[in-house]
Amino acid sequence: MNKSQARFWFPLAYVLGILLFFASTYPSTPAAAQSQADRRQVLLEGQANYRDLGGYKTVDGKTVKWGQVFRSGELGKLSEQDVAKKQDLGIKTVVNFLTPEEIAARGKDRLPPGAREVGLPISGETDEDLVKIILEARRKADFSQVPKELNPEIHRILTGEAAKEQYATLLRLAADPANRPLVFHCSHGVHRTGTAAAILLSALGVPWETVRQDYLLSNKYRAAEVQRRLAQLRQQAAQKRGIAPEQVDMTNMEAFYILEAAYIDATLDEINKQYGSMDQYLRRGLGLSDSEIQRLRDELLE
Repeated sequence: MNKSQARFWFPLAYVLGILLFFASTYPSTPAAAQSQADRRQVLLEGQANYRDLGGYKTVDGKTVKWGQVFRSGELGKLSEQDVAKKQDLGIKTVVNFLTPEEIAARGKDRLPPGAREVGLPISGETDEDLVKIILEARRKADFSQVPKELNPEIHRILTGEAAKEQYATLLRLAADPANRPLVFHCSHGVHRTGTAAAILLSALGVPWETVRQDYLLSNKYRAAEVQRRLAQLRQQAAQKRGIAPEQVDMTNMEAFYILEAAYIDATLDEINKQYGSMDQYLRRGLGLSDSEIQRLRDELLE
């Protein structure tokens, strides 16, 4: 038995919760204060990372339809105007990857009239040693020991048993026009949602270079939010340790919050390692049939 097998395991959502424990302190940047956005972003007061997956080109020259599938962060802090905007988008289905514990802490989704919520909680598993490191980092406000490899590891975990059933269900829901327009989300629209978007776009034939670019858009749309959180962490650490804010080493926390291409690339690397290709992952990993994959493409491409 190797070291990792000998460890106890904890829900991945718990680890993310520790790192993002101050997330509810700040709301998203209000739409009115944001710079002019591109067509992809849906400007909301309560969620900056709500965006359309339409418009991407596939390897065979087709285009993902606009206005059919959206990805987002949590939807519990939406304003009345936000809910009305979701109604204008015609949202029929909201897929929520948060666990019941996260929903209790963060709040239930705010749905437009007539929309239904489908709960597909993804907790995942990570090891006890990592949990101890993060808890100690939080206690001491010293984040230098939080591994820079955390983000890639999270995406690797999400390709395994932690989320196979949930991602397969998402793809099947998206293939049925009765469920669309559809939005899927986790807490910040980065890890669980980012992996889901990568799998969905790949299933549609969108090249990985484009998948990577879509993942990195979270840096753009969450920029103000992330900078506020990092500033808060820096100030908190300085006060707790009795040093000047500029003396706080934020390297590892910046690596967690500011996404890099290598993070989502770990998804494809793990899939190729375990299944040989994304195509085989869809079939053998998620259990999708040829007809289900073809229906997904027929429905969402033009």
